Amino acid sequence: MDEQLNVRSNGLGRREVLAGAAGVVAGLTLVGLTPAGAVPAAVAKFPPTAGRGVRVLVTGDAGTGTRTQWAVAAAAREFHAREPFSLAVGLGDNIYDSGPNGPDDIQFATKFEDPNTGLDFPWAMVLGNHDTSSVFPGDGGWLPRGNHEVAYHANSPRWWMPSRYYSLRVPEENPVVEFFVLDVNPLAAYIPPVFDPYWAVDGPYMNEQRAWLDRALAESTAQWKIACTHHPYLSNGSHGDAGNYEGLPIEPLNGIHAKRFFEDHVLGKVSLLLSGHDHTMQILEPTPATKGTRQIISGASAKTSTGQPGEPAGRHNALYQTHHELGFMVLDLHPDSMRARVVTVDPATAIGTQVFDRRLA
Repeated sequence: MDEQLNVRSNGLGRREVLAGAAGVVAGLTLVGLTPAGAVPAAVAKFPPTAGRGVRVLVTGDAGTGTRTQWAVAAAAREFHAREPFSLAVGLGDNIYDSGPNGPDDIQFATKFEDPNTGLDFPWAMVLGNHDTSSVFPGDGGWLPRGNHEVAYHANSPRWWMPSRYYSLRVPEENPVVEFFVLDVNPLAAYIPPVFDPYWAVDGPYMNEQRAWLDRALAESTAQWKIACTHHPYLSNGSHGDAGNYEGLPIEPLNGIHAKRFFEDHVLGKVSLLLSGHDHTMQILEPTPATKGTRQIISGASAKTSTGQPGEPAGRHNALYQTHHELGFMVLDLHPDSMRARVVTVDPATAIGTQVFDRRLA
């Protein structure tokens, strides 16, 4: 069993099983699974590095294959050469604009593997609304499409998505951190899954995920517990807060069910909620509503906000935010401390500039 990383996963429903069973591959272990609960790796995975601390590259909304994605990745490589990352978190919208067409889609190479050459560590990947597109890009209306990204876990040494939702502990023994990678897409799709009860708000998939998450959080012994989603609970960006996404008054298109999910199962139970969706970088202050959980948004790894300069109106107090700059975040996690840094990237030069450095705990 690998001494640095342990993965607990679930989330492929009985209708959506793609391949395989839980197993041990290349020294990495998938444990606590039903026989059809996850896709095992078929290739040797890059191991994470973790000594006294864990350094995490936090990216999101990156999968464009454009020069902006390449610029941010180049800046991350330069950072990694100076201060090596243990692993990365990719906060969804991994394959723009509409998700992959199968686990062998060339887009996995052009929009993930090639830009991230040299960033040779595990990437814990989250499903986003563009990864599950149906009628128009980003509608989130074809939820089973996300299973292609789960299946790709078997093919890539970097890409970690053994199931639609799962957790990672680093290191395995006396973990400094456990990441809880969640799939909120059934609760926030612009085309709700009204024709298939499996994906319904109170259908089997979401009920299984809720039960799994409650149990996994209760059992976790990690010093830091971090939830990772594509859709945020709070945001000063153009998509807005859960329950008011896009400023829509119409339920459930406004994400009201995502809001309830966060409030019932996430907030107050994790230190950080990492999200993408808005193409911004925000480190928001905890609020009474978040019950001490801090919302962080890192969704500017290939795109920036489409809003006008000077927006948004700052609904929530921010320790740091930028809405029109590319970049990524860095988390340094130790048993007794948590540090966040923000690196903005000039797309013309691919040079990163550290603009924020603060101990969060």
